[in-house]
Amino acid sequence: MATAESAIDAPAPSGFGQVVQNFSNLSQRQKLSAGAAVAAAIALLVGVWLWSQEADYAVLFSNLEERDGGAIVTALQQQNVPYRFSAGGGAILVPQDMVHDIRLRLAADGLPRGGMVGFELMEGQKLGVSQFHEQVNYQRALEGELSRTIQTLASISRARVHLAIPKQTAFLRNQQSPTASVLVNLLPGRRLDEIQVAGIVHLVASSVPQLATDQVSVVDQSGQLLTAGAYKRDGGLDPTQLEYVEELERGYIDRIRTILSPVVGAGNFRAQVTADVDFTRTEQTAEIYKPNPAPEQAIRSQQTSETVSGDLGAQGVPGALTNQPPVPATAPLTAPANGNGANAGQEKIGTSNRNAIVNYELDKTIQHVRRAVGEIRRLSVAVVLNHRSTTNAKGAVETAALSDEEIRKITDLVREAVGYSEARGDTLNVASSIFTEAPEEILPELPLWKDPEIIAIAKEALRYLIVLAVLAFVAFGVIRPLLKQVLPEPVAEEEDEAAAAEEAEGEEGEEDAEVTLSPEAAAQQSFEEKLARARKLAQDNPKVIASLLKEWIGGSSSEQR
Repeated sequence: MATAESAIDAPAPSGFGQVVQNFSNLSQRQKLSAGAAVAAAIALLVGVWLWSQEADYAVLFSNLEERDGGAIVTALQQQNVPYRFSAGGGAILVPQDMVHDIRLRLAADGLPRGGMVGFELMEGQKLGVSQFHEQVNYQRALEGELSRTIQTLASISRARVHLAIPKQTAFLRNQQSPTASVLVNLLPGRRLDEIQVAGIVHLVASSVPQLATDQVSVVDQSGQLLTAGAYKRDGGLDPTQLEYVEELERGYIDRIRTILSPVVGAGNFRAQVTADVDFTRTEQTAEIYKPNPAPEQAIRSQQTSETVSGDLGAQGVPGALTNQPPVPATAPLTAPANGNGANAGQEKIGTSNRNAIVNYELDKTIQHVRRAVGEIRRLSVAVVLNHRSTTNAKGAVETAALSDEEIRKITDLVREAVGYSEARGDTLNVASSIFTEAPEEILPELPLWKDPEIIAIAKEALRYLIVLAVLAFVAFGVIRPLLKQVLPEPVAEEEDEAAAAEEAEGEEGEEDAEVTLSPEAAAQQSFEEKLARARKLAQDNPKVIASLLKEWIGGSSSEQR
């Protein structure tokens, strides 16, 4: 009986020892296959983890010149920065969180240069360079600097400037003015307005000596002449005039809105103003002469001349007085009274002529009149008022038109707000009407597969699903089958043992019936429990115990022999 108990209580390997024993029982091919499967699973997990942790790439630079692209790639390699190329090879991609840092680093090195040179070209001048070569280098440097400056505008991606600077000559008759052409590449969806084009023109004209603004042409990448607005203005068409009229009308509408909003409410009126503006340029010069009246006349110059001709008779008496010179004549000619009366009674013989010229000042008025451009010739104002809404005693909303007195007061307010002038021919019309609510514009719903937010969420979810799928494949496809081969069999439950005992009872007539106990179950039981179990088994199934003893005895006899 002791021998049977010792056989029954023989310890079996368990835990890690059982795992090692099961692994050693595998064939060499199974061991290699298991190792390869584990290595592949680990590599797959590491690859998926790195892919899930990979940063998104963003555009660093696009549409680069080949020279700039090579220099930027070399700089990225020297700085150990990971980079990629876009599908078409037109852009360089780097991790999104490093874009701005890398741009600043490359800018410190002067990259990208944009395929053009500036005044740094003049730094490498050599001795013995001809004047023509020096002038060409200066022109190239000036074109490059202007191109770089224009490229800094928000709507322009690239720019190219061509200057035609004629050679200076000492003959003014053969002097030629310089010209310039600017080619701009606009960003997608961008455009340049008239003010921006004028700014580019003045920038180029101010950078080149003796270059007039009308000698600068600006063309976009589609070949459209952007400076055509200057030619339209020369022909009398100026888009700034239309902008001025629209701005003027908006100003009047704002005045009406400001004064009527507190009175009738912001959404209870609509106003429109039409302004007739005169853009005619008128200059007038006039000279007006008028005679001076007699009391206020002024003498400018006066000239008087008198001529006397003919002989006079003998005068005086013989003697000393006769030899004396005659007394100077005075006008009118009067013979002085002679003391002795010698000339008395003599008549004057001859003729006299007297002329007088008097010039008077005349009034002269010079008027130079230049009428202001953009003078308002006429205003037309229209205002529509919504009916007043009231709530009756039953809670229903009722609408009623404004009274004539209220419309008159509002008309007076609008008239004062816009500066109504009857002499100018302005018109004002104020009416009351029910406003109908315009139906809300229903925008077409964007499909889910085109929604950017849904696409981003789907990409992120797909990434996690791929990670989970790989983990599930490794767990259930590699690890679980390997563990089934290596780990020991699970411990049998009490129900399994009872079923095994009943099966053993059903096989009483069979001499080769075997009874097996689970090693784990036997190891967990105490000696008393094992002994009681053996006794019960002997009482319930004596034939099984007899066959077991017979087998032991036969085995021991063979060993003794």
